Amino acid sequence: MTSILGIETSCDETGVAVVADGRRVLANEVASQIDIHKEFGGVVPEIASRQHTRVISQLTRKALGIAGIEIPDAVAVTRGPGLMGSLLVGLCFAKAIAYAWNKPLIGVHHIEGHIFAAMLCDSPPEFPFLALVVSGGHTQLVDCPAPHQYAILGATRDDAVGECFDKVARLLGLPYPGGPSIQKAAEGGDPQAFRFPRAMLDAPHLDFSYSGLKTAVLYTLRDDPGAKDRLPDLAASFQEAAVDALLAKTRQAMRETGARRLVLAGGVAANRRLRERLLADIDGDVFLPPFAYCLDNGAMIAAAADSRLRHGLTDPLTITPDAALPL
Repeated sequence: MTSILGIETSCDETGVAVVADGRRVLANEVASQIDIHKEFGGVVPEIASRQHTRVISQLTRKALGIAGIEIPDAVAVTRGPGLMGSLLVGLCFAKAIAYAWNKPLIGVHHIEGHIFAAMLCDSPPEFPFLALVVSGGHTQLVDCPAPHQYAILGATRDDAVGECFDKVARLLGLPYPGGPSIQKAAEGGDPQAFRFPRAMLDAPHLDFSYSGLKTAVLYTLRDDPGAKDRLPDLAASFQEAAVDALLAKTRQAMRETGARRLVLAGGVAANRRLRERLLADIDGDVFLPPFAYCLDNGAMIAAAADSRLRHGLTDPLTITPDAALPL
């Protein structure tokens, strides 16, 4: 058995996990900062990094204790992209314990971690596959021909879908984070009540755009005084428009690449409507990460690191964080 300690501190969640053989989660601890940041309507970088510093040691001890492992076989950590201060906390901590334990250090790209969350499914996908990444500031279609080989086929040209959910939630007076708030508000709503735009559906490229959808909600609230009184319909119509755009571009990418397997990755992967539509509308095998591994967590970082370790992809203790690390 190969055990990997995975550490994730790219934004506002401190995640520490222990994963065996890249598949079996022995422990997965997450300290959320939602209650701290929601009063500001978004993540405050300085506060986030300070919170990581406060809890990372305790979470690591707890995860190792739950896993029943004193020293793992390797230490993995998110190297980027993300908030620089938050990344620094996790990477410096990981480098220190890897040095103290004399164990390999593995830096992991945050998005690669989300993609490898699918490997924690009961029936994980085999390469090659297409990945729909909907995480934080990222909305991407990624061709994954083999482990640790990626080609971005399409990406957002402005707001990512997760950012759009947060901004529209603020317009609707719903709490941060926007994804869960809008999903809850949309329950029982009519997704056809308001006709919101689906940008660039007929364009030959595979890029996304969500700034127009956000603006359409803003104008609806401005021009229709009664719109906010129909909150379930408004939330459901927005959610349906956001999901429609994701589905349309994903189907287009699968036709163009001939892909037969699709992996959903990232925080928005927890959205129930998106999961339902993918399973119903995609012609191929769809792999959905378990809900526990959709949001930022250490288990996905450890899963990706296990594969990197098996492919001989370790890092020196001199690696540095990169807030804009390319995939």
